Amino acid sequence: YETKDTDILAAFRVTPQPGVPPEEAGAAVAAESSTGTWTTVWTDGLTSLDRYKGRCYNIEPVLGETDQYICYVAYPLDLFEEGSVTNMFTSIVGNVFGFKALRALRLEDLRIPPAYVKTFQGPPHGIQSERDKLNKYGRPLLGCTIKPKLGLS
Repeated sequence: YETKDTDILAAFRVTPQPGVPPEEAGAAVAAESSTGTWTTVWTDGLTSLDRYKGRCYNIEPVLGETDQYICYVAYPLDLFEEGSVTNMFTSIVGNVFGFKALRALRLEDLRIPPAYVKTFQGPPHGIQSERDKLNKYGRPLLGCTIKPKLGLS
């Protein structure tokens, strides 16, 4: 597969289960993070899934590591809802991390093409407006759950 300027490109560090070839692991990551499913879906015949599927287009061994590979996956823009970071990340890194063919998986890099970036409207208000509403200044604002396993005390 030859990538397009409009493809979202992801680089995954993949450690396949013993006996699983890297090509199979890379193809599994591409499928599971795009149009692949473990069951028959009646709507599959209504559209050409080939247009929407992720494609593993290159695999390189990780230097100095045994059985680890960088699998490069291209996703067509039509797979994603415009302006939705949530939709994009849910598709690319949502369900794929529990995949049985893999011993380990990590997203190493992601290239988002300008055509997709332009669909994001940005926040409705700037950081100063948010700080004023919260009356919080001089520190980071986090919209997440801080978990003890992060090593914070």
